[in-house]
Amino acid sequence: MPELPEVETVRRSLLPVLVGRRIERVLVRERRLRRQVDPALLKREVCGQVVVDLSRRGKYLLIHLEGERRLLVHLGMSGRLFLTRAATPSARHEHVVFSLDDGQELRFRDPRRFGVVEATTVSALATDRRLSELGVEPLSRACSAKYLYERSRGLRRPVKNFLMDARVLVGVGNIYANEALFLARIHPLRAAGRSGLARWERLTAAVKQVLRDAIRQGGTTLNDFRSGTGEEGYFQVFLRVYQREGEGCPECERPIRKTVLAGRSTFYCPSCQR
Repeated sequence: MPELPEVETVRRSLLPVLVGRRIERVLVRERRLRRQVDPALLKREVCGQVVVDLSRRGKYLLIHLEGERRLLVHLGMSGRLFLTRAATPSARHEHVVFSLDDGQELRFRDPRRFGVVEATTVSALATDRRLSELGVEPLSRACSAKYLYERSRGLRRPVKNFLMDARVLVGVGNIYANEALFLARIHPLRAAGRSGLARWERLTAAVKQVLRDAIRQGGTTLNDFRSGTGEEGYFQVFLRVYQREGEGCPECERPIRKTVLAGRSTFYCPSCQR
């Protein structure tokens, strides 16, 4: 599932090539995404509009059009948003296509159909619970050790589950929670409320470092993730524990272990993360 680094990679890759382009036509081949696409609304709101900016909130990508109009995109579990020439043959699962004024197309491909493509406005987004109930951005100043320490008080839930709670912190998916906990030398099963401020300072720094490194490497491509212009990510080359069960820890060489937390595979070093 694309997480914060992957969505930010898509945003950064599309920003220089999409801004200034006018959307001339919209083709909806499949309405049945996570929220059903309204073709008439989509065409009415975006056709003729110029893209002026791209931003991100959590795992939502926001394409800024003229005035208050916005295009809200979520990649779901398997989605891709990418730019290609209009002459490029269509492939399976390309459910929504935006034709641009320079002969290119912005295509949304989503085999599992858990994604979102939706026309909206700034005022509507202000009260949209999908965004308004999200926690802080992990790379923002609001994400501090003090904030996480205070939010975790009294909680017995595992610290890994706490990190992945979008109501607390957005975009820290399974891969990055595993990697940050290893970097901070914290066991994923440790109760979130049992960590003092010093430990949260270490973990907060680790989360920010892992996410920045992943963005710098263009995200993690384990299956079919690509940037908006088709490049694979390379952060998988630098993974220390994720999907490395049985391999030697990069610090102490003891075998990496795997367990399951909240239905998600969890990897850790039993020696470095006591």
